[in-house]
Formats: sequence, structure tokens, C-alpha cells
Amino acid sequence: MSQSTADTTSFTPEAFEAFLDSRDEPGWLSDQRRQAWRTYCERDLPHRREEEWMRTSIRQFKLEEYGIPSDDGGGDAAAPLLTEGVKLGGQNSSINGVSTPSKVQEQWTEKGVIFGNLAEVAREHSDLVQKYLFQGVVDPHFDKFSALHASCWTSGTFLYVPRGVSVDLPFHSLSTISQNGVDLGHTLVVVEEGAEVTFLNEMRCPREEDAGLYCGATELIIQNNARLRFVNLQDWSQNVWHFAHQSAKVGRDASLQWTVGALGSRLAKVNQKVSLDGVGAECQVNGVMFTENTQHLSYHTLQHHVAPHCRSDFLYKAALQDTSRTVWRGMIKVDEQAQKTDGYQRNDNMLLSQRARADAIPGLEIEADDVRCTHGATTGRVDEELIFYAQSRGFTRREAIRLVVTGFFQQVFDRITIESVREALGQAIARRVRDYE
Repeated sequence: MSQSTADTTSFTPEAFEAFLDSRDEPGWLSDQRRQAWRTYCERDLPHRREEEWMRTSIRQFKLEEYGIPSDDGGGDAAAPLLTEGVKLGGQNSSINGVSTPSKVQEQWTEKGVIFGNLAEVAREHSDLVQKYLFQGVVDPHFDKFSALHASCWTSGTFLYVPRGVSVDLPFHSLSTISQNGVDLGHTLVVVEEGAEVTFLNEMRCPREEDAGLYCGATELIIQNNARLRFVNLQDWSQNVWHFAHQSAKVGRDASLQWTVGALGSRLAKVNQKVSLDGVGAECQVNGVMFTENTQHLSYHTLQHHVAPHCRSDFLYKAALQDTSRTVWRGMIKVDEQAQKTDGYQRNDNMLLSQRARADAIPGLEIEADDVRCTHGATTGRVDEELIFYAQSRGFTRREAIRLVVTGFFQQVFDRITIESVREALGQAIARRVRDYE
């Protein structure tokens, strides 16, 4: 792979120092970056000897071929999928790790909502960002990828909704990778007590041949009695390496609905965690995965019940074509004091090819003695009788398979309350469905 036409600078100590010197940032942020950089230098890339990586190989990944995005970089923007016909409260975007000017409606800024490029907001509202950025949600020292991200992120989005403000229009961010670009974007959402908001976050490439690297993080902070609907659509081309740490903290009587669409990338390794920290907190995570060709998607989820009387509900469904592979490893962890926990996790997989493979590893770690926790996983091929039945009603074989696949995902679609998201995911999957062996 050639050096990025988006103009990156390699991940070397000299490049990192030059990068810091070029940033007009608060001192606390530079210190935070330096601490993460030390971790990055000390850690090796993950190896398959590690339990978390034993089913995911990155031997073909060459980190030295990428580097810190440069402000001189260019690239083409991708078209969004989630916002057709949707009126937005604000919009932010980036191309190859370089943010473009953001937009936000004045009616929300007048109520104290802050939305925009994370780097700019960190300069303008330094104390506010310092209070939340890498403060116990995502661990910047978890592994080499998290440390790389925390030390060298350039683009990203910050959304802050103050106490008691209910925003009835969704906010949207779009990250584009083109021409061997690099994106180290960070998403930070803070919903204060009694507030409510919807955030649509999507990642796309303008062309199927575009390649690159994404190494990002998402931090969601939902305070007491707050509500957040968060949608994350990963729809890169199949030449992008995707590494991400995503985490949320949910306060007392607060709720989070998190929708995940994982359709793109060459290889994706994602760690997703929701921590239910306040009494009565609730979260629902809806995951849709569709793979084809030689794609490899690995999602590790954690439902951490810290406080009592909390409810978590994780449902991931995956359909696989060709020689693609998915790995889902889910864990419900219940602390000793988290009595009256109600935890549920499920992963269903539909194999559209004899050569596709889906690994599902659900797990429980329970220290409390008054809980209700359920987990399960299924894997199977399409029932030929269903295909025959649809064909007997006039459908072609491909149309019949598409109908069955859509029905397979319907349970997840029914849980998604945002119409544009349901339609976008359904159409994106339908376009990918082919006949199978």
C-alpha cells in the first residue's frame, strides 16, 4: 500500500512531537496525549495468543503504512445514508481525519447545547471537555490501539446537552475515509440530568476501492434521568482496517438505546461496553451485522451492572456470505451490590454460504445473588423450504433469499425507533444479498 494521498505523517516520536507543536491546545490535553503516547510506545500490537484476539488475526495489518492525519490532506466526501428526509439539529463531518466546519441550529445553542468539532470545542470550552474526555469511560491505556487513538486523534465530535433540555431534532456526524486516508476520530456525548437527545454517527467511503485505517473511540455519558438514542453505522469499504473502543456510562433512572450497524471494513475489532452506574438505569443495544467476501468483524460486548435494579438488553444479529467471518463475544458482569439485575444478551447468526463462519461466545460473571440474567446464541443456514415457498409464490431465488434475510433481521428493526435508520439499514443489507451455494 502506498503512502496515503491524504498526506499522513508516520507514527514516530519525531512525528508525534511535531504534531503536538502544531496543535493550539490546552496544556491538560497535551499532557493527556503524552501519557497515552508513552503507553503506545510501550505496548506491542495484539497477538493471537491473547484470549481477546485468538479468533482475529491482524498479521496482514501494517501500522507503519499509516500515520497522523495532516491538515494539508484532501479527499472526497461520502454521501450519508441515515439522514435522507431527516431535519437535523446539527451536523459535523470529517474527511481523512480533518474536520470540516460544523453546523448547529441557533435554537439549540440558545438553550446551552454545544455541538461541533471536538478539537475546537476543547479550545473554546476547555474546562468542560477536560471534565469528560477519557475520564473513566474509555480507557486510553487499554491496548496499543486505544493509546494510539488517545495520543494522536485529530478529528471528532462533541455534543453536550445541558440539564433539562430536550432536543427533538437529531444531531449527525459523518466520517469519510478515501484514498488510503486515516481517521482517528473521537466522539464524546454528554447528556446532563433530565436531558434528551438523538445522535446519528456514520462512517463511509465514497468508493468501494478506497482503503485506509480507522482507529477511534466513542464515549457516551448519560446522567441521571437523561435519555440518549445513539446510532453508529460502520459502512466503510472492504479495504479499511477498523479498530474502536466504544463505551457508555448510564446514571440513575437514565436510559440508552444504542443501535449498531456493522456492514463495512476489511477487518473490524470493536470493544463495546455499557456500564449501568445508577439505580434503575436501562440500556438496549441493537446490533445488525452483514458480511461478504473475506470480511472479518469481531465485536466484544460487555454489560456491566454496577448498581441495583438495572436492566440491560443486548441483541446482535449477523448474516454472512461467501468466506466472511464474524466473532461475537458477549459478557454480562454483575457486581456484588447490583441486586435485582435484569440482564439479557443474544446473538443469532444466519450463514448464507457453507464457507462462512460465525463464532458466538456468550458469558456471565455474576457476583450478586438476586438477579435474572439470560444469554444465548444460535447459528444456522437458511431453510431451503422457505426459499422454495417464496419461489412458488413468484419470487426469484435471489428475491426469496432477500426476503428471508430481511425477515431474519426484522426483530432488530422492530426495536429501532428511528424510521430513517430502519430504512437505511434494511436497504443497505438488501443491496448486498446475493444467491448462495
